[in-house]
Amino acid sequence: MKINDKIRCIDFPCTDIDKSSHILPDKDINMKNTRIVMITEAPPNDKADYFYTEGNPFYLQTTLQAFKDAGADVTSLQDILDLGVYITTAVKCGKTRYAISNNTMKNCSRMLEQELALFANVKAFMLMGDVAIKMMNNIWKKQTGKKVIPTGSTYKIRGQAYYLGDIRAFPSYTPAGKNFLIEKSKRRMVAEDIREALKLT
Repeated sequence: MKINDKIRCIDFPCTDIDKSSHILPDKDINMKNTRIVMITEAPPNDKADYFYTEGNPFYLQTTLQAFKDAGADVTSLQDILDLGVYITTAVKCGKTRYAISNNTMKNCSRMLEQELALFANVKAFMLMGDVAIKMMNNIWKKQTGKKVIPTGSTYKIRGQAYYLGDIRAFPSYTPAGKNFLIEKSKRRMVAEDIREALKLT
């Protein structure tokens, strides 16, 4: 099943994103076999760098490195999918500013909620960055009346076990982009979180 056949943004109400970089996964995904959903922040402004783009997109390069750091034998996006891991972004358009506004997160959380509802056998959500954490907390609060991830700096709250029923949630850092290769401590923490999540597949 292709995600971009199931969800779409109709009116593009957000004012602080690059609508021309709007993108959704266009690859056939085995929903039943997906055990982990990894949610990063936003797609790149250049669609050529997006995870699911053919060739050797930059966001995939750094994400593959994160999985390798975690001990996974992967060389392609399909290898990650075969591990039972689906990768998506919380916001579906590229950023025009460093920070994403609350209004944009609220608008995009509706699409994200619809997207995640397609996966019935998820064991873990990997929330890669503050935007993913905040948007998923908002979705969970809407659904259950409470947040799953406590407020606080990611390095302080990660490493603890957070659950929504039987599904574990991992607050972590984004593996996508140039900063991942520079910030060694975050790279180490991302690898630790991926390694722990893969134990659940």
